[in-house]
Order: sequence, then C-alpha cells, then structure tokens
Amino acid sequence: MAKDKSTNSNASGKLGFRPLHDKILVKRDAAETKTASGLFLPEKAKETPKTGTVEAVGTGTVNHDTGNLIPLTIKTGDKVLFSSYSGTEIKLNGTEYLVMSEEEVLAVIEG
Repeated sequence: MAKDKSTNSNASGKLGFRPLHDKILVKRDAAETKTASGLFLPEKAKETPKTGTVEAVGTGTVNHDTGNLIPLTIKTGDKVLFSSYSGTEIKLNGTEYLVMSEEEVLAVIEG
C-alpha cells in the first residue's frame, strides 16, 4: 500500500506527533474573552470553543474487504466544528490539542 503524502502534515514533524489511521490533531480556538457588546467575561463564564484548526492528519483507514487505503477527507489547515466531548486532550510543547477521529468532526467551516 502506498502512502498518500498529501494528507500528511509537516506540522507533525515540528510537534513530534503523527496521528495514525483516521485520527486528526486539532488546536482548539481560543475562548471569547468578551461579549459582542464589549463586556469582559470572567473565567467561569467562558464557553469552551467547539471549533479548531487541524494541525496534523493520519494516513486514513484500510478497507478490510479490498485492502485499499481510504484517505481522510479532512486536511491540515481545515477549520472544523466538533461536539463538546469530542477527542482526547493532550499537551505538546506547552500547547493544548485534541486528538479525535475524523468521524467525530461535524463539519468543515469554509470561508
């Protein structure tokens, strides 16, 4: 089976982390610090963002019937929407990330 290098991220080398199979590495967006009207939010009132940017992706999954590699549809740099409890939180080089399966992503945000 040939690897599809177009789905692999250069970021994985910098981070020392390479997701496997259908897993992706997401950097969650920062929480809003103030409301639309300009009021500053206390730490307890900040909602955890459900969006982030894909930093690295795995190679895809293998079709067990044919043995062919099925590449991921999500690529590095995509902005994604996911549910509140998606993924596993990890810390790399002092930065927090989420590792999740591609199927945990609800949508790719375009624009």
